[in-house]
Amino acid sequence: MSAKINDMYYAYSAIDDIKEKGEYGGVVTTIMKYLLEEGIVDGVVGVTQGHDIYDGVPCLVTDPAEVIKTAGSIHCGTLNIAKFVSKYLDGARDMKLAVACKPCDAMTIRELMKKGKIIEDNVIMIGVNCGGTMSPVPTMNMIRDVYELDPKDVVKEEIAKGKLIMETADGEKAFKIDELEEQGMGRRENCQRCNLKIPSNADLALGNWGVIGDLAGKATFVEVFSDAGAEVLDKVIEAGLIETCEPIEKGIKIRENINNFMLKESQAKKDVDYAGTTGDIIDVFYQYEDEFSKCMKCYGCREACPLCFCEDCCLEAEGPEWVPGGYTPAAPFFHLTRLVHMVDACTNCGQCSEVCPCEIPVAKVWSTVNNKVREIYGYIPGMGSDDPLPFTDHVSKAEKL
Repeated sequence: MSAKINDMYYAYSAIDDIKEKGEYGGVVTTIMKYLLEEGIVDGVVGVTQGHDIYDGVPCLVTDPAEVIKTAGSIHCGTLNIAKFVSKYLDGARDMKLAVACKPCDAMTIRELMKKGKIIEDNVIMIGVNCGGTMSPVPTMNMIRDVYELDPKDVVKEEIAKGKLIMETADGEKAFKIDELEEQGMGRRENCQRCNLKIPSNADLALGNWGVIGDLAGKATFVEVFSDAGAEVLDKVIEAGLIETCEPIEKGIKIRENINNFMLKESQAKKDVDYAGTTGDIIDVFYQYEDEFSKCMKCYGCREACPLCFCEDCCLEAEGPEWVPGGYTPAAPFFHLTRLVHMVDACTNCGQCSEVCPCEIPVAKVWSTVNNKVREIYGYIPGMGSDDPLPFTDHVSKAEKL
């Protein structure tokens, strides 16, 4: 068998301990372990559980025996793995990496590749479908107040058939996710807006959507999106580490319907978030003037943003007060300056809103602004191979080399 772009499979691991611990057949973990064992990559990047299931921690694994610790999903792991790769692993300049990534991770990695901050030839992206992530503390409060469960008793969360399911040793409890989100609970706002649920910009995309029949809950739906992904899949299959079969036609349609439904819901959320924001990009900022007046210029959004990467930040070129902040009318200038650098690049990952101590809806503003850029220039960050827009590409050719 020789896989090629757009091929689809049902797959599950042939390694018993990985099949048991990994979700839906443990295919992601099996692929990662193989790539390390064969020396195809120097390290595997994934997310592991920290203190509890609400604490997702990025990790670099170089020992094949330890890849198992990245198995399973952590829906409260709200980090963007691209930041970890670009900042702490030097953009894979000196090592080859296999990176497990959800769609916004994949978009951000692609955008950083275009800007020369991650070396494309040194990265294999193993994408995972994502319906959204949840902020840890609000989620624990929701579990306690709405589900009437002790957050410590929850062993797994899942979004299925329009419901947010919490599983404990005693069974499951579920509520309609749209009703929860109408009350400000559930997924993060940026996840509700997301327009990429299946990471088609990764080398492979894997998830449980569309797996029906005898393998339901026991296998992963795999789709190939690049020649590199096809090559990896072929090697793992030839090594006898995963079993595959053709997906059921009805399952393919179900997967498509799930994706389309989620995208429709995302568009509805966008329509609500963008309502009333008329005019050009500067007008958008004026319409959020009251929100930005709360800014104390703590630099949290800049530090969290995976696409804010200048080593010498112009916002501190003349000292910390060069661009005014705090409770003054000048506060928006801090954000306007950031706008010049990455207005085209925002991938709606929500890291900025996640860390803002003043609860400014920074990600919502960036998403609104970026949508206007898309309308004018047709540029979609993190997708395709187009170069960044010239007026925001502040990385010199020398830096890219």
